[in-house]
Amino acid sequence: MMSKARNLNRLAYFAAVVETGSFTRAAERLGVTKAVVSSQVTQLEQELKTTLLVRNTRKVSTTEAGLAFYTRCASILHDADDAFSELSQLSDRPLGTLRMTAPHDYGTVIVTPVVADFRCKYPECKVELHLGDSHSDLMSGDLDLAIRVGWLRDSGLIARKISGFQQLLVGATKDKARLDAIAHPDDLKSLDFIANMSLSDPLQWTFENEAKQSVSVKLANTLAIDSAPAILEAVKGGAGVAILPDFLVRKDLQGGKLTQILPQWSLPEGGIFAVYPAAKFRPVKVTAFVDMLRDA
Repeated sequence: MMSKARNLNRLAYFAAVVETGSFTRAAERLGVTKAVVSSQVTQLEQELKTTLLVRNTRKVSTTEAGLAFYTRCASILHDADDAFSELSQLSDRPLGTLRMTAPHDYGTVIVTPVVADFRCKYPECKVELHLGDSHSDLMSGDLDLAIRVGWLRDSGLIARKISGFQQLLVGATKDKARLDAIAHPDDLKSLDFIANMSLSDPLQWTFENEAKQSVSVKLANTLAIDSAPAILEAVKGGAGVAILPDFLVRKDLQGGKLTQILPQWSLPEGGIFAVYPAAKFRPVKVTAFVDMLRDA
């Protein structure tokens, strides 16, 4: 005998409330009214004869049963989205939701504008972009794509190099006269250096000139920050010099707010990679976005 038919759409309403922490924000995400979301979740609780959410004036939280149920709902909804993505291989247009992660600095400056262009070109495909400097687990199945900046470790994941970037030693233009007097990497020890704490060894750097002469320098930091955009603001404020990627400082160099130190000496070039989880198929939404990012 068949069990009573369920309205599976209610899973999406419930999941949206849990993920946004609010009936109002869930309604905004789904493009419906708050009353509709509240009604659907209430009917779901009545069907299950279980309280899934604890509501008060400040926030919405899950009960123990609600959290367990959400975990299953999220998996079901993700599998459904994957099913649409797999079918979209028969089409030349991206469908479903593209879920990806990128570092905060590169994601803000480069990836986000491409996301905007992608949405304009493919309005049928939604995008979830998570920005952060920690590496998310691509094997969990929650993400379609990760943009990694720097040097890849061998992880068994599939990676495609999009482009590269130069690391530049920069300082505030107001200190240009003093900074232009720096003639050799060894002279850098006299400068206040802002270290990037998100790097494994933020103080050890190797410079190379056009004659292929290599010099390694151990810098002494006077300020340490774990965010490249924050380091950039500190440099512009005169707190010290720093080594930052070209895509982050290019605009301020061209605008005269920053000056490059030791331009005749270069630092190791880094790579920008699209990293995918292992899969039998690569959704059109992923390949289309990566192509747009590469072109950008």
